[in-house]
Amino acid sequence: LLGLDPAQPYFQGTPIEVRLDKTDADFVDVIHTDSAPTIPNLGFGMPTAIGHLDFYPNGGEQMPGCGKNPISQIVDLDGIWEGTRDFVACNHLRSYKYYSDSIIYPDGFLGYPCASYEVFETDTCFPCPREGCPNMGHYADKFKGKFKNNFVKLYLNTGEAKDFALWRYKVTVTLSGKSKVKGYVNVALYGSGGNTRQHQIFEGTLQPDNTYTKFIDAEVNIGTVTKVKFLWNNNRINPTLPKMGAATITVQSGENG
Repeated sequence: LLGLDPAQPYFQGTPIEVRLDKTDADFVDVIHTDSAPTIPNLGFGMPTAIGHLDFYPNGGEQMPGCGKNPISQIVDLDGIWEGTRDFVACNHLRSYKYYSDSIIYPDGFLGYPCASYEVFETDTCFPCPREGCPNMGHYADKFKGKFKNNFVKLYLNTGEAKDFALWRYKVTVTLSGKSKVKGYVNVALYGSGGNTRQHQIFEGTLQPDNTYTKFIDAEVNIGTVTKVKFLWNNNRINPTLPKMGAATITVQSGENG
């Protein structure tokens, strides 16, 4: 039984007979997309973990792409009715859009078991545990009975627009060079399953021999890494023409570590 952002108003804190609960079926999974408090944030969805697996994409409160300019959102590719509806309840409606995308991407939408979204953004909940990470949406039931805990909270990030599935990697870059310079470092990943766009790893003072780490939520499952493209640039014209390189780049997949 799948809960698509189950309602908060009139249901939050009510007895389990009234609202969705893990006792309603052998396996209950929930996608929370609009779980900010109803007052004052107008959150339509329930924040409480109520299933066997509770997924909180992007933290469960504010979905990427839902903060767009109202005019551009209402005059939508799918028509004014669809655009108006999405503007009014964009976060709430993301739950079914993630679900429909999850059917197309059986290996996508991995939910990482974690205490909170803030902790998810650190090393603590990466990579997936030995038993693996459940897939939010259509294929979540592959994990029926795999977690012994009462309520399992799972976190992940999604894209701003269709296609919503992203794949998480940890990229660590150690720089080489003769002198520090202000600028930024970008990395693109190439693999057997496809290539990513450039993702920024760091911006600021680039110090040779320093190591910089960043999580990348890539728009493609790259599979086996075949190549990594390293690009750096300084933000201003520098007459000394500084040189900077990468001594090492490590890529770790969240799925299998």
